[in-house]
Amino acid sequence: MTFLVTGATGTVGRLVVEELLAAGQQVRALTRNPAKAALPEGVEVVAGDLARLDSLAGVFDGVEAAHFINFAGDDYTPLPDGAGLVRLAAEAGVRRATVLGGRADGELEQALAASGIEWTLLHPVEFMSNTLRWWAHTVRTEGVIKEPFGDRLSALVHERDIAAVAATVLVEGGHGGRTYTLTGPEAITLREKVAILAASIGSDVRFVELTVDEARAKWRDDGMGEETVEFLVSALGNTPEEGYTVVPTVREVTGRDARGFAQWASENAAAFQP
Repeated sequence: MTFLVTGATGTVGRLVVEELLAAGQQVRALTRNPAKAALPEGVEVVAGDLARLDSLAGVFDGVEAAHFINFAGDDYTPLPDGAGLVRLAAEAGVRRATVLGGRADGELEQALAASGIEWTLLHPVEFMSNTLRWWAHTVRTEGVIKEPFGDRLSALVHERDIAAVAATVLVEGGHGGRTYTLTGPEAITLREKVAILAASIGSDVRFVELTVDEARAKWRDDGMGEETVEFLVSALGNTPEEGYTVVPTVREVTGRDARGFAQWASENAAAFQP
């Protein structure tokens, strides 16, 4: 029995591969550049691009279950032919699928719902791993974090827990037709997040709260386009209730408690130290 992981070199996909291997499963990892995949020993690494169906010949052969991402490329462009992708999977006999970031109105998700494949949509809230992308450089070089909305609450989720849920669903089944919101075990403010990170790295980290206009200017200076800037202002300034409401999905699916931000910060402390 083979399990296919698409987006296998991504933040979550790589961990889905590891979780499946730890469960004793045969794993096939799909990536656009196998030479740079650097995946664990024992993984069958295959070349392919979800945006090009002609590159996927044979990818689904012998696959019992597949973990999908619903975008193509590093810029998160929607898949050009989600229905065609599902058709290839169904014709090859894939029985079960998870979709990371799945949304009920997406072409891939609609095609899965109509295909007879047992599907489960995974909706993580804010990734703890985003902290690396947003904060690591300034913490290392300046010991400071400059962000707006210091009292914003987030039930941010550990990327390993997202992967564990995906792997459990793929291996065990029985979660068909469900949409799972995934959170961590607590909702914390941005100020609390900074304090937890500082404690984990053993160094003072100053928090400078920006006004909305200052944040816009900072993000523009970071190279973000206007659409992205305004999305961040809206998403961070008016976080939907789902983003800060803790739910027990990780424990209910995996049988293990969700990991808190203090654990994530301890695991990744070296990335923030000078």
